[in-house]
Amino acid sequence: MGRAPKVSSLLLDLHLSPSFDGLKDEPPMVTRKVRSDAVAIAAGDSNNLREFRKTNEAIGLRVVEGSLSLLSRKVFNVMIFHAQNMQETGINAPIDTPASRKYFWIPLAKLARDAAYDSKDTQNLKEVLEEMQNIKLKLENGRQWTSERLVSSVTLVNPEGFHKNSGQVWLGYAFPPEVHEQVMAPSTFTRLSIVYQSSLKSGSALALYEICRRYATNPSKMTFIQTVEHWHGLITGNPLSADSAPVYKYFKRDTLKPAMAEVNQLTDITIELIEHKNGRRVEKLQFKVELVKQTPLLFPVPPIIDDQLLQRVIDLGFSKADASDLVAQYSDEQLRLAIERVEARSRAVGMSPLTAPAGYFRWVLQDLAKNPPSAAQTPQAPPTASPARKSSAPSVMEKFLAGRAQEALAVHKELDERERRLVFEAFRAQTESETLKLDRGLDSTMVRVLFSQWYAKELWGPPTAEALASFIEKSGA
Repeated sequence: MGRAPKVSSLLLDLHLSPSFDGLKDEPPMVTRKVRSDAVAIAAGDSNNLREFRKTNEAIGLRVVEGSLSLLSRKVFNVMIFHAQNMQETGINAPIDTPASRKYFWIPLAKLARDAAYDSKDTQNLKEVLEEMQNIKLKLENGRQWTSERLVSSVTLVNPEGFHKNSGQVWLGYAFPPEVHEQVMAPSTFTRLSIVYQSSLKSGSALALYEICRRYATNPSKMTFIQTVEHWHGLITGNPLSADSAPVYKYFKRDTLKPAMAEVNQLTDITIELIEHKNGRRVEKLQFKVELVKQTPLLFPVPPIIDDQLLQRVIDLGFSKADASDLVAQYSDEQLRLAIERVEARSRAVGMSPLTAPAGYFRWVLQDLAKNPPSAAQTPQAPPTASPARKSSAPSVMEKFLAGRAQEALAVHKELDERERRLVFEAFRAQTESETLKLDRGLDSTMVRVLFSQWYAKELWGPPTAEALASFIEKSGA
C-alpha cells in the first residue's frame, strides 16, 4: 500500500527554513540565572538562537475542541524542538519497558525552563499537559480528512519514586501518527526561535508571530487573505461556533492590536494589518510582514509565576489561560494592587454590587499601567497664578465628573459582550426620559454621555471629598 499523503492543514504554527540544519550541534540555549538579567541577541544570528522546524501546514492550528493557552503553545513548541533534536523515540528513557521506547523523553525541569515557566509548583504544568490531550485538531486537504489530538500520550517518571526528594522527574510524550509525521519531517520550513517565543507574553501574540514569521522571507511579504472568523480561530486558539462569531471591532481592539504591538516590539519581524472591506464592513484580513533590520535586541526576562497570585486572579472570574496571560503581562505589584482595588470596590457600602469584577480588574490594570501609584503620589508643582477664570470654563467638579465618566466608559469596554448587554439593560430600565432614543445604544452621543455619568455613579457612588482631592492632586486642577 502506498504511503498516505501528508496532511496539509495544521498543527500549530511553527516554521523554519529549508536550509536549516545542525540541531544536534547547536550551543546551549541562553537562560537567565538571575531574575533581573536580560539576554542580548542579534536579530538574525542563528548561531545564538535555538531553532526548530515546524511545517507551514501546521502553522495556523485549527482547533475544533479545547483551547490553546500561551503556556500550552509554548510547551508544544518545546516538545517539537526536543523531538526533532532526538529524531528517535526511546532515547534517554528512564525505565526499560516496551512502552517507554515509544516516547520522547526529556527532564521535566528542562521543559519548564525552555517554556519560560519558572514556577516551582509543577501542578499547573501537569494540568497543561493534560489539557493538551483534550485539544482536538482537524487536518484536511483535497485527498484526506483526519481528526486527531494534539498530543496522544504523556507520562511522568521518577526512577527513585515520587514520594522521595531524590531523583529526577522525566517527561515522556508521544504524538498521534499524522502529527508525528509533520513534526519529524515537515515539507516546508520557516525559521522560528524558542528565544523569541519565550519573550512573548500572550498566546495571541505567539500565534500571530508563528503564522506571520514564514512570510518574512516570502517575496510578496504578504500573508494569505482570510475571513475575520478564520483569523479569530487561528489567533485565539479557540473553536468557533455559529453562536460565538467575533465582533470585529472588539477582536481588533482586544486581541489583534495588543498582539501586533507585542510582536513588533519583541520579535525579529514587524507586521501591519490590512483590512479587506465589502462596503463599510471589514470581511477579510491580511498581514504585511517585514524582517527587522537592527542591532542586537534585548530580551526581557520572563516573569516568575506566583501560583497564589494566579489563583487570586482566577477567583475574579478568569479562566486559567486568561489569568496566566495577565500574570505574565503585568508585574506582581500591579496585579496585587489591582486585586486590592477590586476587593475594596466589592466591599464598598452604599454602592451597587460589582457584577463584573473581571472587566473592572482589566480596567484597573490598564489604569495602573498608565498612572503608576508612585507617579500619582508625586507632589505636583503648584500651578502658576492665572487670571480669573471665565464663567464659561468648567469647574474642578465638572472636570472631575467628566473624567470619571470617561473612566466608566473605559471600564465598560473591558466587559465581555454579555456583561456589556446586562449593564446597558440596567441603564435602560432606570431611564425615565421618553424622548431619549436608546435604539442606537452608545453610538448615540447623548446616550453615551448619560450612560457614562450613570455608570460612573454605579461604580463609585456619589463624588466624595477624598476622590475630589485625589483628582486635584493628580491633575493639578
